[in-house]
Amino acid sequence: MSLSLQSGGTSSRALPHPSTSSGLTAPAEATTRPITTGTSVLGVKYNGGVMLAADTLCSYGSLAKYKNARRLLPINSRTLVGASGEYSDLQSISDLLRRNALEDRCTADSLYEEETESEECAKEVWSYLRAVMYNRRNKMNPLWNDVVVAGFKQDADGTTSDEPFLGIVDKIGTAYEDDILATGFGSYLALPLLREKYSANMEEGEARALLEDCLRILFYRDCRALNRVQIAKVTKESGVLVSEPYELDTHWEFKGFITNKGEMGTDGGW
Repeated sequence: MSLSLQSGGTSSRALPHPSTSSGLTAPAEATTRPITTGTSVLGVKYNGGVMLAADTLCSYGSLAKYKNARRLLPINSRTLVGASGEYSDLQSISDLLRRNALEDRCTADSLYEEETESEECAKEVWSYLRAVMYNRRNKMNPLWNDVVVAGFKQDADGTTSDEPFLGIVDKIGTAYEDDILATGFGSYLALPLLREKYSANMEEGEARALLEDCLRILFYRDCRALNRVQIAKVTKESGVLVSEPYELDTHWEFKGFITNKGEMGTDGGW
């Protein structure tokens, strides 16, 4: 099926254009900076699947306003996306991808849930998003998100491969794959921890514990983070599973947290 970014053709997969009626056109508008934003998304491959983690906070500027914003979104039965950045742009990306997934299902040879060969695999979704983000960047109206795509690759016959996939696309269309990924402040604070503790053969419980530790550190150090989080995974057997939000246990008795920093003879820093 065509993945055209232009209108028309057998499959139009572009973001909707402003309608023109009665000869009037709306003035061209572009988002110059993100306003309602989510912070880090973390991703890691483990033995048998891929796992993503993110908190549920969306900040309105510097105000921690929306505390139930879910940023881990299933696209189809074998693809999961998570994103940091402008939340309204994430909603637009989600609508676009789900519309494409619905079109694939409606034009498939079979409508049975267990026959998913017509669905786009994670790598196809990642490649498509790369083109969408680069297209919007060239129009000087980017989607202000860093998007992590998780799932499984696809074999030549259309069946789900045993090889997990984890990739990222940023707002200007830069894209790459890796075994561990992080966006936002997580790329500075959590990625070093992931690199230190990650192993290719880690089990699901180990991967979850590692991601929770990283989210806890982000809550301590990132003023746009929250300890209310979600964990999501993609496995070949169970497909996409996204947890309900839950709160991480935190510990604030560390000496560095309670020692006065502004006293005489100190530099006032951490």
